[in-house]
Amino acid sequence: MADFRELPDLALRSLGGAVVYANDDAFAAKENLITPGRPVFDPTTFGSQGKVYDGWETRRRRSPGHDEAIVRLGASGVVHGVVVDTAWFTGNYPPEIGVDGACADGLADVAALEWEPLVPRSAVSGDSENAFAVENPRRVTHVRLRIFPDGGVARLRVHGEALPDPSLLDVLGTADLAALEHGGRVVACSNAFYGSPNNLLLPGPARTMGEGWENARRRDDGNDWVEVALVAEAELVLAELDTSWFLHNAPGWAALTGRTADGGTVELLRRTALQPDTRHRFRVPATAVTHVRMDVFPDGGMARLRLHGALTPKGRTELAARWS
Repeated sequence: MADFRELPDLALRSLGGAVVYANDDAFAAKENLITPGRPVFDPTTFGSQGKVYDGWETRRRRSPGHDEAIVRLGASGVVHGVVVDTAWFTGNYPPEIGVDGACADGLADVAALEWEPLVPRSAVSGDSENAFAVENPRRVTHVRLRIFPDGGVARLRVHGEALPDPSLLDVLGTADLAALEHGGRVVACSNAFYGSPNNLLLPGPARTMGEGWENARRRDDGNDWVEVALVAEAELVLAELDTSWFLHNAPGWAALTGRTADGGTVELLRRTALQPDTRHRFRVPATAVTHVRMDVFPDGGMARLRLHGALTPKGRTELAARWS
């Protein structure tokens, strides 16, 4: 993928991410680092601790050292890039940052984590999205943001590919193999004017229309679509197309096409009429596929896309090799 920022943000709170430690958040709470959406700013808002910022801000340091926060990723995986967003922090951002990763399954004592660098100590700019590519093939469960010496960061985005434990997928039997938490990801999309297509693959039901994927209104004879890569080759048995919250802007119809490992295609769901604000479930042919394309006609919004199935022996072997 040309831009790592097109990959899912594995740290998002809506994916299950959590800020589990910060040595200081005297001015603004550490939890803001992984809040979905762009940071907001109201110049007139002040609280008991000073100016209210939509981000994480530490006090002015009067002793040597640095400040840091630790995020447990919502989905463990391979990190391809990090964005340290200092939006609205102009005279109080940290001049330099560093980002480290660690891998610890289960309950982890953050004090005992063994860190390795993802982004070396680097200069950043204020009120900017500071993007850093990462080349580290190892799986990560936790990320540590260090700021030198102190200051404010609005958002920390950790973009990558989720890598699930293949033994857990075996225990589940039939699972949603398009889910971000299980390693699915969007690889192409015709239009994402109102909402990211990655929203389709988030866990849980959408709580508002804004938590789904919505394209612009079409004024031509074409249609919109999104293509999803499954975590590995799988035989699907059921698809769920959820138009919840989309009352007057749901697609009129949808179709699903699978792509096989050799590049062939198979029809999973012929063009079928959809209802607004409804969870639709369809049985699909149990054919081994690696990718699924959803076409919506002619346009419109979708809250969630679920693709339930089981890994093929080939897919299980490939995932186990990536895991190890």
